[in-house]
Amino acid sequence: MAKVEQKQPIIKEISDYLNGASAAVLVNYRGLTVDQDTKLRKQLREAGIVYKVYKNTMINFAVKDTEFAELAQLLEGPTAIAISKDDATAPARLISQFAKTAPTLEMKAGVVEGTFYDAAGINAIAEIPSKDILLGRLFGSMQSPIANLARVLNQIAENGGAGECAPAEAAEEPKAEEAPAEAPAEAAAEAAPQEEVKAEEGVAEAPAAE
Repeated sequence: MAKVEQKQPIIKEISDYLNGASAAVLVNYRGLTVDQDTKLRKQLREAGIVYKVYKNTMINFAVKDTEFAELAQLLEGPTAIAISKDDATAPARLISQFAKTAPTLEMKAGVVEGTFYDAAGINAIAEIPSKDILLGRLFGSMQSPIANLARVLNQIAENGGAGECAPAEAAEEPKAEEAPAEAPAEAAAEAAPQEEVKAEEGVAEAPAAE
């Protein structure tokens, strides 16, 4: 069997992992002990991340003409690749956390959601919280206004709504006091015609006195 044919299954395996992946990170694992390597693989596997060591030529063939093609420029020395289909920041974040106890572990570069990042960029990506944490924060921020509204409504219910009724009753009281103020005006209006009638009667009676 030709060497090219022997490589095809490995290239296809890498291509299948990369197909539909949201992130891929190249890792320099040089200096890791066997125990450290075992623990790292276990943590990544439990997070649903594929982590494998391949020859640089195999990765180079697999990423060619894909959104991960820019990774080819960093394919030097010992190389492992960490691939995630679901959580785009998980590979960088978990590898960065593990590197705190294994300083020789380094991330060379990565592609996250179709964008290439060098070593500095991928380490910055590692600082982004997980999807679950971000969703938890979003849910918490949405809950706060609802909780505040619930407390206000509960206080109104406990007070029997008296705080709202009192101002309405107070606003109606001045209307009752306005009625007496109109009475003199009406009385004056009624008295005026009577006086005019009497004056007219006086004029009419004047000839009878003669």
